[in-house]
Amino acid sequence: GSGAIPGGPHLRKAPCHWGWDWGPQLPAIGIWKDIRLEGYTTASLTGVHLRQQHDDDDNIVTVTITADIEVEDWSDNELTVRMTITAPDGETHTVESELTTLDDEIAFSNRRNLFLQSEIHNPQLWWPNGYGDQPLYGVEITLHAGNRTLDKRTCRIGLRTLELVQEPDAWGKSFTFYVNGVPIFAKGANWIPADSFPTRVTRASLEGLIRSAAQAHMNMLRVWGGGYYPEDMFFDLCDEYGILIWEDFMFACAIYPADAEFFENVRVEAIENIRRIRHHPSLALWCGNNEMESGWVDWGWSVERPSSADGVETNQPGDPLNQRLKDGYDRMFHRLLPEILAEEDPDTPYWPSSSSSGTPFENPNGQVQGDCHYWDVWHGRKPFTAYRSQFPRFMSEFGFQALPRFKTIQTYAAPEDMNLTSYIMEHHQRSWVGNGLIAAQMTDTFRMPKDFESLVYLSLILQAEGIRYGVEHWRRNRQRVSGTLIWQLDDCWPVASWASLDYFGRWKALHYAAKRFYAPVLLSVEETGTTMNVHVTSDLTDPWDGAVRWRLESLTGEVLEAGEKALRVPALQDTRAGVFDFSRQVTDANQRKVVFVCELWQNDERVSGSATLFAPNKHLEMKDPALKLNVTEQDGELHIEVRAAALARFVELDFADEADIGADVIFSDNYFDVSPNQAVTVTAPIPEGWTAEQAREGLRVRSLVDSYR
Repeated sequence: GSGAIPGGPHLRKAPCHWGWDWGPQLPAIGIWKDIRLEGYTTASLTGVHLRQQHDDDDNIVTVTITADIEVEDWSDNELTVRMTITAPDGETHTVESELTTLDDEIAFSNRRNLFLQSEIHNPQLWWPNGYGDQPLYGVEITLHAGNRTLDKRTCRIGLRTLELVQEPDAWGKSFTFYVNGVPIFAKGANWIPADSFPTRVTRASLEGLIRSAAQAHMNMLRVWGGGYYPEDMFFDLCDEYGILIWEDFMFACAIYPADAEFFENVRVEAIENIRRIRHHPSLALWCGNNEMESGWVDWGWSVERPSSADGVETNQPGDPLNQRLKDGYDRMFHRLLPEILAEEDPDTPYWPSSSSSGTPFENPNGQVQGDCHYWDVWHGRKPFTAYRSQFPRFMSEFGFQALPRFKTIQTYAAPEDMNLTSYIMEHHQRSWVGNGLIAAQMTDTFRMPKDFESLVYLSLILQAEGIRYGVEHWRRNRQRVSGTLIWQLDDCWPVASWASLDYFGRWKALHYAAKRFYAPVLLSVEETGTTMNVHVTSDLTDPWDGAVRWRLESLTGEVLEAGEKALRVPALQDTRAGVFDFSRQVTDANQRKVVFVCELWQNDERVSGSATLFAPNKHLEMKDPALKLNVTEQDGELHIEVRAAALARFVELDFADEADIGADVIFSDNYFDVSPNQAVTVTAPIPEGWTAEQAREGLRVRSLVDSYR
């Protein structure tokens, strides 16, 4: 966690620059944002607050602005403010208002507020990714003296309503985001700074990460409180891709000063960032801090200290300094920030800490109400099955590590360093238990790998499988659980970490898995012993018609039993598609030789598939699947048909290249299973600068068997 370099909380800079359990200690210093000189005469716009009001059936949206104006010179100037709204189709609405002097008042004040409003009929609504489109309206606010333009502000807004609904229910209190009246199951991840050096972050690299999140059906990112408030272009991109933002204020895992000067500094920081960000349709929540309420409640920040009187241990109250700092915490996160927001951004919900129950200092990681961070599977070394014991109202952090892709490791490790416990491999692992935990969990699931490259592959699969297991469980319980944010989306340097996208934006197996387990219609299997519960979970707002096809088959493809069931999946809920008891067919004698294959079909097209085992992967009596690829080119894309002679688990496609050309190709699917009874076809762009023929020759394939044979 935090504070590898002591004293960090006294300086308002990204907490993770002092070191974190995924990043280096690199407290960058210097001016890193644009500098400009602003000069004005007569008057200027010092602030603009845009708000929107929707009528009951969203036929009319009223957009209002409050413009703060500082006037330097009233003499004979007719000051007017004009607001122009440009719809996505180019149609514009303009309103304007004149600033009048109020006789004597001029002597006392040169600041004015002006209020303007404009009605938009038949508005195009902005939706999160997966629920609809992201139309954006341009807004231009100009200040004029006569026909001279004195000042101008421009931005883009999305027309939408958003609320965080917390209502009593059978399990406590809900924690559900509603956008335009639709309950959203939040599917996403946590965002850390995308580089240890913020100035290296480009629009292209940011867009790559956010586009990848959207491609994996994510609809929310939590900007974690240990970094910095993101650049405007980050929010612009999230507006465009339909990614809701849970925005932490920048406080994480530490005790902060409680004095008046520090509070005043925080007040200014909060107001500046709220005013900068509040108009974005992607902004869904302001959150006070990361894990600091947990610190006060569960980590012993306010512990009572034993003291000895006459040789007898007694519990005296804790350190009075800590009590003062805890009172400071209470003041900052339960009073100062919510009061500022009530004034500056009353339209966006506020949450005091992540995780929190919403009741100060009461059970911040409970499962009755509020949000939850669950780390027993990583830090507690519990097996992945422990995820099924958890029913949080909103899971805002949970994760498991993997190494980055082998091509990324090659950027920091020489051949002689290619060993999990070498100095370099441990240097690029900032969790003090990291590589050992990966290896330990690997022995629960897989056989020992035959070489280092196979170890990298297995670590990627391990992470993907563990997180899949958790997310599928929480989505099956979507009436109780309202969101899952994986720790974490991205990396700030090339490192072994919880990320699904490595430092270069390469998709780890987890990100491909996320594209499957975050799909709008999810097929999942909850296995208990030899009983298979098949579920279809829908995030669609309309019913979905399709079919489930299943087979109990041997690893070499002999079908022991099969069936098909047509079903209508209702909108926004989980449906149990069938329960299959195979206690007669699957015995101790054959459980390592059979697999339950389940597929979702619609209009004679296979939408998705899964393979569920009756024994651990490591004990399967696997045969060489003798994978065959049939590669064709269509419209500048490769179509790759994969066939197997025996069950192939976690098939990885990649381009072999010395010059790193094909390293960043994103396949339509990867790390997938292939049954001998069903070929799988995936697509991929032809790597830049390659011919289709070169791409065909450069394509490499491996599956689980190859990691130990």
